[in-house]
Amino acid sequence: MITLPELPAPVREFVGRLPSLPHSALLCLALNRLLAPQLPADIASQLEGRRFALFENLSGAAFHFSVKGGRFEPAFVSGLAPDLVIRATANDYWKLMTREEDPDTLFFSRRLRLEGETELGLLVKNTLDGLEPFAPEALLPAGWRSGRHPT
Repeated sequence: MITLPELPAPVREFVGRLPSLPHSALLCLALNRLLAPQLPADIASQLEGRRFALFENLSGAAFHFSVKGGRFEPAFVSGLAPDLVIRATANDYWKLMTREEDPDTLFFSRRLRLEGETELGLLVKNTLDGLEPFAPEALLPAGWRSGRHPT
């Protein structure tokens, strides 16, 4: 079990003040690599055009994205409220992705908060519960996963 280290308060404060677009774009790259291929077509169609905001509780960092064509895209923050807001700590997001904890446990212990459209929140929570665990090496290029780096 990996526990992410807690960032020092000044670093958390700095991260929380960064504009959301750069790290939202990085999150979308990861979601498109890890999550989009696992999404059933009916779920992807229900998420189509929906706006999401993911907040990291300790730093206040915000990630804004939407789903278009079954892919995750960064969303520009405007006057529109997201359809669903998800709040947790980085450590709890990690536990959710690696399946060390399931969404229900995090939700009922109030470590994962869903705000906004109830039906959409249940769809997301139940979808997350049915996904394969995240393997960190899946983010690496294929040639690097075996331990051999391309020359």
